Amino acid sequence: MKALNWIWRRGWAFPLAVLAALAMLLVSEGSYWQAQTAQDELAALTVARTTILDLKQSQLDVQTWQRSYLATGHDDDLEAYSQAVASTGILFGKLEQQYRGNAQAADLIAALRARVDTRLALVADAVQRKRSGQEPQRPDQMPSAFDRAQAEAVTQLGDQLLALGTRSVASSREAVDATLLLGRVGVMALTAICLIALLLYLRHAAAADARQRELGRILQAERDQLEVVVAKRTEVLTELTGHLHTTREEERSRLARNLHDELGALLTSAKLDAARIRSRLGASAPEAQERLVHLVSSLDASIALGRSIIEDLRPSTLDHLGLAAALEILVREFSERSGVLTHCELAPVKLSASAELVLYRLAQEAITNISKYAAATLVRVTMAAHDGMVELCVEDDGVGFDPTLQPRSAYGLVGMRFRVEAERGRLHIVSAPGKGTRVQVTLPQAL
Repeated sequence: MKALNWIWRRGWAFPLAVLAALAMLLVSEGSYWQAQTAQDELAALTVARTTILDLKQSQLDVQTWQRSYLATGHDDDLEAYSQAVASTGILFGKLEQQYRGNAQAADLIAALRARVDTRLALVADAVQRKRSGQEPQRPDQMPSAFDRAQAEAVTQLGDQLLALGTRSVASSREAVDATLLLGRVGVMALTAICLIALLLYLRHAAAADARQRELGRILQAERDQLEVVVAKRTEVLTELTGHLHTTREEERSRLARNLHDELGALLTSAKLDAARIRSRLGASAPEAQERLVHLVSSLDASIALGRSIIEDLRPSTLDHLGLAAALEILVREFSERSGVLTHCELAPVKLSASAELVLYRLAQEAITNISKYAAATLVRVTMAAHDGMVELCVEDDGVGFDPTLQPRSAYGLVGMRFRVEAERGRLHIVSAPGKGTRVQVTLPQAL
């Protein structure tokens, strides 16, 4: 078995099987043609035996009709005699044709023909004397064409011819038997080789299946492990993103408070001081009055800018008026700045403070992207609660984009996606070139 496995691994099994099949084909064809040859020789032997028996019978007919004609002198007996002589010549022609190419048989046929011709010559002489009217011989003086010795000689020569054909057929049969035996052995050997090859193939197929299953199991285990690692890292990344955004929002709130408390107080105090100085100067210093007016105007602009910066850092409307009002103010200010037609349907909802801030920032990011890239003429913002979920949708009729691509401007939405997932929500973006964009976020409602 080890040797067979070695042959199989070297790739020799198939060539050997092909050679064995070719050998069996050659043996089978050889057996067939040898059997066919033996059958032909046996048929020829049968015909030769019949011809020899017919030859003996024709000699008896020659003898019979020769005696009858010598005794009676009838023409009918003479015609029958002539036909028997002609039949003898025809039968010798058949024998020569059947044993053509066989030198030994040709010698036997020549010897047999010489004996028969000798006796036929004596018979023909007696018949000729009878036909010419000479004195017929007495029966005891008539030549006997087939006396015992001659008959035995003809019989022996015929038997020799038959024995010669029998030996040829016997040798052919022996060759056929040997070939058939070889074919049987070859068939059994080829069957054994095929069974062994099938066994080896099944063993290798089973081993290959086992290896494939083992590889599949290993790959599945690695895939499962990788999915666990990816899930854990995604969870960590989501938590980290939420933490970063929370930290950023806290930093924005602190900065907004500082700007409101400190910078606002300083600007307000400077405005009050400018107003007090302006009232004391009166009309005595018109140039100073003009400078003070410009100073107060600059302070008012600075206070407005500070309020705008504070609102961008931390929208006070969200803390004081709620999410719906804050979103409505955000959309209205966008419409006033850009001139884009807007439509709002904002229902009051219950959300945690962090979830409200996430929705506000997402709407803010979506509107910023619309103002930069969408070239929209209509923006629709809706918010409603149903089945324990709050859904916010920002939709425009702008140029849209291919969501399968990842433009640089999409990083803000990617960050928002992580913030939404950190709040156990879902973010869904639908867009196509020339068909606008729809940003939809769903968050669980606060209990």
